[in-house]
Amino acid sequence: MPSEKPFHHRTTLKQINKPFKSKHATKGALKDQAKGKTNRKPIKQVRSNFISKADRRNAAKLEQQKKRAEIVKTNRLFEGRHGAPRIVAVVPLCSDVNSYDVVKSICSSIDQPIPSVTKGISFLNAERFKQKIQFVLLDRNFIDIIDACKVADFILFVISADVEADQFGELCLQAIQSQGFPTLITIAMHMEKVPQKKRNDVKKSLLSFINYFFPDEEKVHVSDQSQDVLNVLRIICTQRPKQILWRETRPYMLAEELIFDADSSDNFGTLRVSGYVRGLAFSANRLVHLQNFGDFQLNKITTSNLKNHEDGRDMAKDIQILEVPNPGEQDSLIAENEPNLMESDQTWPTEEEMSGYEHRAKPTGDIPDALPGTTPSRIIKRVPKGTSAYQAAWIVDSESDSEYIYSDEEGDISMAYEEESKVVDVKDTREDDDVEYEEIEVEDKNSKSMIHMDHEEEERQLKEYLAKREKERRDDLEFPDEVDTPLEIAARTRFQKYRGLESFRTSPWDPYENLPIDYARIYQFENYKRTKKRVVSLASVGGSKVKVGALITLHIANIPRELAETYDPSRPFVVFGLLEYEHKISVLNFVITPNSEYHDPVKSKDPLIMHYGFRRYKVSPLYSQNTLGGKGTNNVHKYERFLNPGRTCVATIYGPIQIGKVPVTLYKETDDVNSPIFVSNGFFSNSDPQRIIAKRIILTGHPFKINKKSAVVRYMFFNSDDVLWFKPIQLVTKYGRIGHIRESLGTHGYMKCIFDSPITQQDTVMMNLYKRVFPKWNTTLLWRGGLKATNATSSEDQGKMKDLKINEQDVEMTV
Repeated sequence: MPSEKPFHHRTTLKQINKPFKSKHATKGALKDQAKGKTNRKPIKQVRSNFISKADRRNAAKLEQQKKRAEIVKTNRLFEGRHGAPRIVAVVPLCSDVNSYDVVKSICSSIDQPIPSVTKGISFLNAERFKQKIQFVLLDRNFIDIIDACKVADFILFVISADVEADQFGELCLQAIQSQGFPTLITIAMHMEKVPQKKRNDVKKSLLSFINYFFPDEEKVHVSDQSQDVLNVLRIICTQRPKQILWRETRPYMLAEELIFDADSSDNFGTLRVSGYVRGLAFSANRLVHLQNFGDFQLNKITTSNLKNHEDGRDMAKDIQILEVPNPGEQDSLIAENEPNLMESDQTWPTEEEMSGYEHRAKPTGDIPDALPGTTPSRIIKRVPKGTSAYQAAWIVDSESDSEYIYSDEEGDISMAYEEESKVVDVKDTREDDDVEYEEIEVEDKNSKSMIHMDHEEEERQLKEYLAKREKERRDDLEFPDEVDTPLEIAARTRFQKYRGLESFRTSPWDPYENLPIDYARIYQFENYKRTKKRVVSLASVGGSKVKVGALITLHIANIPRELAETYDPSRPFVVFGLLEYEHKISVLNFVITPNSEYHDPVKSKDPLIMHYGFRRYKVSPLYSQNTLGGKGTNNVHKYERFLNPGRTCVATIYGPIQIGKVPVTLYKETDDVNSPIFVSNGFFSNSDPQRIIAKRIILTGHPFKINKKSAVVRYMFFNSDDVLWFKPIQLVTKYGRIGHIRESLGTHGYMKCIFDSPITQQDTVMMNLYKRVFPKWNTTLLWRGGLKATNATSSEDQGKMKDLKINEQDVEMTV
């Protein structure tokens, strides 16, 4: 039987479409095809960002493993017999609640002994959940609450069902919201005072109040219900704490014990701080920052001999040295460079030399009269003719209560004081010599009108001052940067430090010209982003014997005795480890947003209290617009005279370098340390001394005669030399016309200008001038000794913040 052949179609049966019957071919395309033209086929390129399905699966798997490792690491920190306790900051938000009652009810829910400590740190060993808890019992003290919440794993808000949260409670919530927060729990007290039918409504109202600041909160617990209190303890012991990203990139510690060992000088010594390591591992080569005290070096890191809070036995019988600093790698306490004035080639007058120039250059009519009571009273003296007012002020009046005599001892002329000595009147001794006399008006040095004013006068002057500030802010919003050309002084002299720019965004501006002497004292990164990445990666690798979660003792060197004396066990004491370069001084830029509830004007260089990360300083920031400076731009940003509401801007100061994107909050200082005014909040942007902040002024002129595209403009200048001096600078109008000065007309400042299109009579001609401005070198560290532990409810013994005057090795930066 013959084998069957496979079936196949004949090639003659295959369909061949006629090329001239293409559906979408045009006449032009058919002509090109007839001529033999062919279109070039595009080269298919592989997408550079293309990721295959296998690679996507692998990336997702690695991300899963990373998250699981983080969970295991966090759980291991709190597990075991010697694991670190969970820190719970108990924050009372109302005046009729306290943190001790809440902790007492939590201990009662699991039949644990009630802690005897009413303030400070209280430990609880929850055998039921196999966890240790470290409660930080806080009073209504703003500084302590902020410090405790920076290191807490949980924040327990205590509110009242009977009394609403006051202004202090809202201030604490705003501050915690701005600086970053861990896991939050809310518990309400005094719910038994509310009728049973209204309790659900009260709980909904309290939850609505908390959700205004923290929308993710879902429940408000009640302290008088044992099951609710037990649930609070269960959340603390079993839930994984939410991390605050900015603090996890550095080591930190909540101190449990402080011991001061004085040196031979007895004024300085070594401070031993014991506690659990959190975040990253401490390094003996890096500096540490003590809250409100400054930066210090470490002598060594050892194990701690603190007793275990579980059974009271010693955790380490023999103290072991874990790490000592390497002299070649240890960070120095030198914060700033020492400028060499002989190497400077700047010939421009400094700001100090020009400080009184603007005041002298102002027209007499622009200077307002002094308010009554602010100038010393004047008296009339009868003195010899030709005596100046300065000489007359030194002539002693015979009617004065205390008189001075002059004595010459060993060639040095000194002034001795005698209460009952007799001084002969100048007038009486010279009347016989036929000397002519005249009456002259001099200031009364003994006048107390400058110091003592009645309360009503002070209030009136304060209202006038605030009204003037508000008017300046309104004028800045309506007519930004517009100034009047002075009549008594030439514009080329008055505005000699200003320049014109063809394009504010792209015109070249050398960032190293005409720098102040302060720029010789700061440090600058060649590449901030690259340095930040390297420093953070080195800190996370570690490599020392110090482990996260271990109980250690930091031996901090060269601590002043008064620092140790200000330590109060009832207040939290926090230690943060610095990364490399974080002690050096540079120019810091912060992106901030004004508080919508604060309506008073905030001017550039006004003193404020700045909290950024773990630091707290008194600063005078310089504000500028938050514009993106990318490739092709000149990194020039416009100076803002006021912190205008609703506008995000950049605040610039001199200060210690910060690595990482840390939150920042600004407060206005008041007489009460416990009640600062929340002004704005934001985050740290970068450390960039090359960022140019340009102050703009606008000189305006009025069209006098118009002839199509040309016009005669007046009132911008008042002499022909000024017109020729500013001739190269471009002109603009409020209706968007662009022009330039053609020539000067006459001698009174009239000038002929040419524009790109016709202008109208109601238009205004403007000239934009720019000058670079720099922040003030006045960043001051706040001293903890001046931050007394006063409660918000009491008005007695409320201390004021004081400035810390420390030696050259610290970060004090006052001139």
